[in-house]
Amino acid sequence: MPTTRRNFLKHSSLALTGTILAGSHNTHASQPTPQLAKPTPAQLRWQDCEVGLIYHFDMPIAAGEFASNNQVRRTFDPTNYNPTKLDTDQWLEAAKAAGAKYAIFTATHFNGFMQWQSNLYPYGLKQAKWRGGKGDIVADFVESCRKADILPGIYFSTHRNVYWQVWGHYVDWGKGKGTEAQERFNRVAEGMTEELCSRYGDLVQIWYDAGVKAPFQGGPDALPIFEKHQPDSVFYHSPQRSDHRWIGNESGHAGDPCWATMPAKDSEVSHNAPGWKPYLHSGVAGGEYWSPGMVDVPFRAIDGVHNWFWRPGQDKNIYTLEQLDKIYDQSVGRNCNLVIGEVITSEGLVPEADIKRLSEFGQLIQNRFAKPAGETSGNGTQLELKLPKPTQIEQVVLAEDITQGERVREYQVEGIVGGNVWKTLATGQSIGHKWIHRFEPTEVAQLRLTVTKSAATPMIRSFAAY
Repeated sequence: MPTTRRNFLKHSSLALTGTILAGSHNTHASQPTPQLAKPTPAQLRWQDCEVGLIYHFDMPIAAGEFASNNQVRRTFDPTNYNPTKLDTDQWLEAAKAAGAKYAIFTATHFNGFMQWQSNLYPYGLKQAKWRGGKGDIVADFVESCRKADILPGIYFSTHRNVYWQVWGHYVDWGKGKGTEAQERFNRVAEGMTEELCSRYGDLVQIWYDAGVKAPFQGGPDALPIFEKHQPDSVFYHSPQRSDHRWIGNESGHAGDPCWATMPAKDSEVSHNAPGWKPYLHSGVAGGEYWSPGMVDVPFRAIDGVHNWFWRPGQDKNIYTLEQLDKIYDQSVGRNCNLVIGEVITSEGLVPEADIKRLSEFGQLIQNRFAKPAGETSGNGTQLELKLPKPTQIEQVVLAEDITQGERVREYQVEGIVGGNVWKTLATGQSIGHKWIHRFEPTEVAQLRLTVTKSAATPMIRSFAAY
C-alpha cells in the first residue's frame, strides 16, 4: 500500500525482525531538500500493484483467424463472434494465481470490434447474436475483477481500427490526417473514451494502444474526458500526459539503473517523443516528470513466437518458470511494473496451460518473499539491520518512500561475515519503488545500507533481507 504515517511508524518499530542502528553516518542527519518529481496517489496505487495481467481478445480470434498479433485488415460478420464458453471469472483465476493486483481487458483492439454496448458505430456486441446482442464483456470483466479483489483497467485502440480504416492513428490507412473523415473518427474516439471512462466505476488505469494522438496532432480531445470521469486513475498515454512509460522493449527487462522520472523540457511526454526515446529503458535521474517504467511481455514468447493473442498449438511457447523469475527481477525488481499478456481462446477461456504456469510463478514469488529474515526502515545516509541470529541470505530488497520522490543516487549493501568483517554484497544507483539484489548465499549477522550519493535526505521505506 502507499506509504502513510501509520505504515511508516509500523515499519520503523520492527523490533523483532530488525532494528535501525545509528552508525558513523547519523540516520537523523538532513540535507537540503530540492524540488523533486513525485507520484500522484493514482500512480502510487498503480506502482504498489507491481504485477498486472492484460487479456487479449478480439473479433478475429472469435472468428478463428489467427494472424500474428491480430494484424488482420478486414472486418467480419458480427455473427462470427460466438465465444461459447466465455467466463471472465475464469480469466481472473489466472491473475489471482500469478499474484497480480490489477488486470486490463482489450475492450477494442486493431479490428475495431466494440466488446461493450455502444451505438457509436454498428460493429460490436450489439450487432452480434451472442447473448442476444446484449453482451457486455467490459462490464463482466470489471465485475469479475471486483469479486477477485483485483483492480480493473481498460485498454482500447484509437491507433488502429480496421472498421474505420485507421492504421497509425489516422483514417485512410494512415493517410487521412486533417480530413473530414478523420474528424468523424476523432468524435468516435472521444465517444469511446466517454463510455469506457464513465460506465464502469473507478479504474486503475486507461490504456490507449500505442497512445492516443492529441488535438494539436490532428487527434481526438480525449484527455479532458478521462480527467472528468477518472480523476483517480492512471492515464497511458498521449503527448500531453504519460502517467507511466513503456520501457522500450517487449523482452522483459528494464535498465540498471532505472529511474521513475523523465525529462519534461520537450513539448511532448510520450515514448514517441524524440526527447523521451533515448531514456525509456533507464529513465533520467532527477527528471522533472514522474513516469515510472512499465515492462510488458506476452506470456507466449519463446522459440520464435512473440504472440499477444491465442493461436492453436502454442502452449509450448509459454515462458519457462526460470525465465519468468528473471523477468520479475528485471522489472518489479528494477523499479517498474510487470504486465503479462494473457491470451483468450476462441471459446473465451484462458488456456489451462497458462493458468498452471502462472500459478507456479505466483507460488515462486510468494516463496521468495513470504517471510524476511529481517526488515527495517528509516531516514538518513546509513541504516543497519541486525538479524535475530546469523542467517544465510541471498536477496536484499530495497524501497524508498517515493511519496517524497527518488532521493538515492548511489549506495552499497554490506553484511558482516566471519568475525567482524564487512563484505560488500551489492551496489547500485536507483532504488525507487523497489529494487531487488540477488547474490551468492551468504551467512550474515548484520547488514548495512550506506547511501553514498543522494539528492536529499534518503527516506527508506523498507530494507529487507531474504
